[in-house]
Amino acid sequence: MPHDHHHHHHGQEHDHAHGPAPGERGFALGVSLNLGFVVLELVAGLVAGSMALLADAGHNLSDVLGLVLAWVAVRLARRLPGGRRTYGWHRGTILAALGNAMLLLVAVGAIALESVQRLVAPAPVATGFMMGVAAAGILVNGATALLFAKGREADINRRGAYLHMVADAAVSAGVVAGGLLIRLTGWHWVDPVVGLVIAGVILVGTWGLLREAIDLAMDAVPRGIEPEAVRAWLAARPGVAEVHDLHIWALSTTETALTAHLVRPGAAVDDGFLGGVQQGLRERFGIGHATLQVEQGDPAHPCALAPAESL
Repeated sequence: MPHDHHHHHHGQEHDHAHGPAPGERGFALGVSLNLGFVVLELVAGLVAGSMALLADAGHNLSDVLGLVLAWVAVRLARRLPGGRRTYGWHRGTILAALGNAMLLLVAVGAIALESVQRLVAPAPVATGFMMGVAAAGILVNGATALLFAKGREADINRRGAYLHMVADAAVSAGVVAGGLLIRLTGWHWVDPVVGLVIAGVILVGTWGLLREAIDLAMDAVPRGIEPEAVRAWLAARPGVAEVHDLHIWALSTTETALTAHLVRPGAAVDDGFLGGVQQGLRERFGIGHATLQVEQGDPAHPCALAPAESL
């Protein structure tokens, strides 16, 4: 006698167990501060004839564009699902994180290229003007980094913005140190060497961000969640004999989704059981959007997605 599998699908829940969403006020203030500094640095570079300041202005402009991209993604993520976008616009935060990482790599390339050119042909630098503007850059970028410091470990999008600003502050500090050393020694080659060192430091920090962003874009299990631990926990729920077709992926940089088939022989559909499992996934693993399919495990009507060894 054929019997129906019990398919129970939970409605969409937006959970932020992975951390708070970045505040738009932080983005607005960060964009305003850094855009103002880009203008200041551009004017200062033209007045002082400093290629280093002009190059850094271009680098900071890429960061402003990155912040704007992340800001737009946060706003899109708040739009309700509808039409063909049944998950809403949450994926935009992952695309923004990927874009931020790519912008950082472009900025690193620009810094390295400029540094190599200046190393081959060192040019005189107006050290006083250079150090003054760079010192202002430390303050502006440091203050902006603080806006994104809280919650950066839980949100790759916020972490990308934070790394942008810390990298800029490091660049400005390197410019100040290089300017001071040049003034004391007259060694103009110090400036491009410092630039290359800073580019290397930024590259190391950016590589991890880029790799994680690519993983999220490819629906890999988010960092901090062990899929086998989730599988074991689901298998230990009352009445569960088998777990298969388990998938865990990021809906956004702050939300995680899961789908799984749970085999419970002889068990009736139990909303209390399913609700408890969903709550446990949220509290233990930060998975706020769980869709669970409950099956009887009838050998005569096996699930097409079950592993071969369980048929």
